[in-house]
Amino acid sequence: MVSTLFRNGSVWTGASDQPPTDALLVTDGVIAALGADALTRAPADARIVDLQGGFLMPSFGDGHAHPLLGGLEFVGPAVRPCTSVDEIVEAVRRFAKDNPDEEWIVGASYDGSLAEGGLFDARWLDEAVADRPVVLRAWDYHTVWCNTAALERAGITPRTPDPVLGEIPHRADGSVLGTLREWGAVDLVTAVMPARDEDVRIAALGTAADYYLAHGVTWVQDAWVEPADVETYLEAARRGALRIRFNLALYADPRHFDTQVAQFAEAKRRVEELDSPLLTAQTVKFFADGVVENETGALLQPYCSGLHSHGMTVWEGNSLAEAARRVDELGLQIHIHAIGDAAVRQALDAIEYTVDRNGPRDRRPVIAHVQLVDDADLDRFAALGVIPCMQPLWAQEDALMNVLTVPRLGRERADKQYRMRTLADSGAPLALGSDWPVSSGAPLDGIAVGVSRQTVDGEPAGGWTPEEILAVERALAAYTAGVADQAFAEGRWGRLTPGASADLVWLERDPRTVAPLELPGIAVRATYLRGEPGFVASTTPQQT
Repeated sequence: MVSTLFRNGSVWTGASDQPPTDALLVTDGVIAALGADALTRAPADARIVDLQGGFLMPSFGDGHAHPLLGGLEFVGPAVRPCTSVDEIVEAVRRFAKDNPDEEWIVGASYDGSLAEGGLFDARWLDEAVADRPVVLRAWDYHTVWCNTAALERAGITPRTPDPVLGEIPHRADGSVLGTLREWGAVDLVTAVMPARDEDVRIAALGTAADYYLAHGVTWVQDAWVEPADVETYLEAARRGALRIRFNLALYADPRHFDTQVAQFAEAKRRVEELDSPLLTAQTVKFFADGVVENETGALLQPYCSGLHSHGMTVWEGNSLAEAARRVDELGLQIHIHAIGDAAVRQALDAIEYTVDRNGPRDRRPVIAHVQLVDDADLDRFAALGVIPCMQPLWAQEDALMNVLTVPRLGRERADKQYRMRTLADSGAPLALGSDWPVSSGAPLDGIAVGVSRQTVDGEPAGGWTPEEILAVERALAAYTAGVADQAFAEGRWGRLTPGASADLVWLERDPRTVAPLELPGIAVRATYLRGEPGFVASTTPQQT
């Protein structure tokens, strides 16, 4: 047996009714004892981890993210840090020069607020690269910006009609602008792009694991998995290349759903047959709408500009409800992207329909993002057992909010966004996630906003919509135990209890005792999966 004793720090179990203790014993990757019992039972040859007065807690889970896409961002031009269109163009120019053999220049994810209305011109990218296609995904991953060569390869001309579930903006003279909105339009380009090499994709999962482990995360819900992605995950598992836990949410497309249902069942069977402790496929992902910034989030009342009126409904009529029912019949979990209040209502209706038709069972349906909820729908989450998986980092008045979101919603409606505390107080089982790489995947970055409703500069004083501020322990619990509950993993990880897997994160300081704006500065000293270190900071003292 291999035993490790963690001591000389604060050990937070994650249980609200248990005060922190000072020691934890792990044996063969499983938590064996806590507190005085851990000190008494530790064998003489146990490895000792001196916490140096730090804070040991359950490792974080990420209830909604896109790890493969996040890892692939590191393969293309570095446009995420850019703060202007000129900087993006220069980053693309440098990458193209350094990679002359790349047939396509593919990257992500630029800041959509850097151009008026989020509309970017192909001619700006042509200045950097004119002889090869360039395709950049926006931060929201619902939008791409192409150069002229990419539009030509995709056969997009001024006469190309807007596809189903997509939009092709034009210039005033009728020519194609270069921005494509939502996946119906995005698919026109991705359909002609060469596939990434499988070794590159598997390496991207490794990059994602490195990123997550460095931020204390050991379980991730991949919330958009297509058939080729299933193959990548399976091959990575066979090679032993998965270093954190992943659950796959298989993407449901209304344009192809009838043929997808059998694929869902087969993908689930193949993952279960592989029997990897780090890979599951128990979820199906639906999109109910788009995003507010594209005016494709589905709203009960129209947008202020009226450009897209009430937004975009992905599944018409009763089709979402019926598709959810069929997925539920397979024993798979429902996970619905819903941004606008109309989309949230449709998602709740679909889940209620599924429960009525299929009867009671432990299904734990998820509605992700939940940016806007009508007052009449707030109590339905708890009543239906629906998990709101929300992104606390978004609940701030940053440039994105003020430049793109508020003008589209209006101030009164904008001030009803991201009602995490209201939903949690109603009894809804709140879970948190990042949507990385759309936004930072560091849980402490998101928690800092969730417990302050402020920007990194401390604006506004007292917090934006301060009635929605979460208590720090509640936010920590939603990012650990709340995600474990979403993953059907309570008792296995997410709380520090005897018999649970030793999935742990060691922080240099107690996050419950620092000012909210200081939370992102708390260093992760080490992250453990099943008792073994997956990440150890270079500044962490050597242990015996």
